[in-house]
Amino acid sequence: MPVPCPLLYLRFAANTDVFLTVTLSPEKKLEVNPQPSQNKKPLNLLQKATSKQVSVRLKSDIEYRGKMSNVDPYMNVILVDAEESENGEKKANYGKVVIRGNNVLYIKIEDRL
Repeated sequence: MPVPCPLLYLRFAANTDVFLTVTLSPEKKLEVNPQPSQNKKPLNLLQKATSKQVSVRLKSDIEYRGKMSNVDPYMNVILVDAEESENGEKKANYGKVVIRGNNVLYIKIEDRL
């Protein structure tokens, strides 16, 4: 029976990310699976979460909750009916918030938890 090894991550010169799963079989041959399916990539997961409730935590410890109306490859996010909170304390409500991706610490999809 093949024994799975940890997921390998390789980065090539053109900033192309390649994910490989390596399996060692009893004959010590390497079997390599292609990249994970498209729906397991983080950006595709975020794009499918459009129009769902999300929490966006910024590097400055400010958190925004709202319905994600759009996201792009740079993780720039547009939230509708957003509320701002800091240290768990609600600070303000906004109709629409545009968050620049380089400020994002993480994005949590509320429906998935």
